[in-house]
Amino acid sequence: MFRTLSLVALIAVGAQPVAAEVVIKAGHGTTSEHPTHLALMRFADSVAEATNGEVTVEAYPDRQLGEERELAEGLQLGTVDMAVISTGPLLSFAPGIGVVDLPFLFRDSKHVETVLDGEIGTALLAEFDGTGIKGLGWWENGWRHLTANEPIRAVEDLDGLKLRTMQNPVHIAAFEKLGAAPIPMAWGEVFTSLGQGVIDAQENPITITYVNSLWEVQDYLMLTGHVFGPHVVLMSQSKWDSLTPEQQTIVTDALTEATAFQRSEATRLEAENLEKLKENGMEVIEVDTAPFREAVRDIAASQSELDQDMIEQIKAIGE
Repeated sequence: MFRTLSLVALIAVGAQPVAAEVVIKAGHGTTSEHPTHLALMRFADSVAEATNGEVTVEAYPDRQLGEERELAEGLQLGTVDMAVISTGPLLSFAPGIGVVDLPFLFRDSKHVETVLDGEIGTALLAEFDGTGIKGLGWWENGWRHLTANEPIRAVEDLDGLKLRTMQNPVHIAAFEKLGAAPIPMAWGEVFTSLGQGVIDAQENPITITYVNSLWEVQDYLMLTGHVFGPHVVLMSQSKWDSLTPEQQTIVTDALTEATAFQRSEATRLEAENLEKLKENGMEVIEVDTAPFREAVRDIAASQSELDQDMIEQIKAIGE
């Protein structure tokens, strides 16, 4: 009775109900040292400040909410609110984004940003429309390089090499063309598999190689820069739709600022972490990539699910 009378009294004096707090749980597969996690924390601060604490973003690093494929499925189901995911596991949901995984497609980071921040990047994010996932933006995982326990200086050195790749058909096709034996594997299994000799090599950006201590199980780092690896910022469509228009605008604005920060941190940490890998005993090898480029030059044409016109548009941008 007391609660009922109190509620009536509050209504009578015109008391306003307190807005319900919105919590956005955001997962990713990298460590808390990676620029993606640092940017998510900055994004969380910006959203909290702009909404006076009404919207809270909780960042879960290191696969705490699942491997990347599980994160994508969780977005569809609405059991994960937000995620930052490599492109590989996303091709099942939006096959067209596989264009960014083509080897040696991008000339440099400026070329990447021009493409992904422009009409093509927007069109690729729209590939998620109707899947239960909303594409929000593009962050940077970095240029992918090879690591192994034997030096790789020529295409022939890849012959038969048991190489871990993401579950990415474009990457797999490229490494098969180069003569390697690509083995798709969830990231959580890679360190142990390298240490036990189940696989001989892997490929990843420098910062991923460093923050996961791969120098303990790999002796050589080959600077091939064969693929640029984006991180795609995604939200569950159901979570996005539950936000008010004002909250959606705040999220979008905060993401723009966090994107600039994330890319800046990625560049800074890559340079620092390359030196740290050397200090920890990895031998870094500069590779003449011309023969590698020649060996995979027909990969794009062999991927029928990719928009060939878009590929040509990407190549032409900024030339």
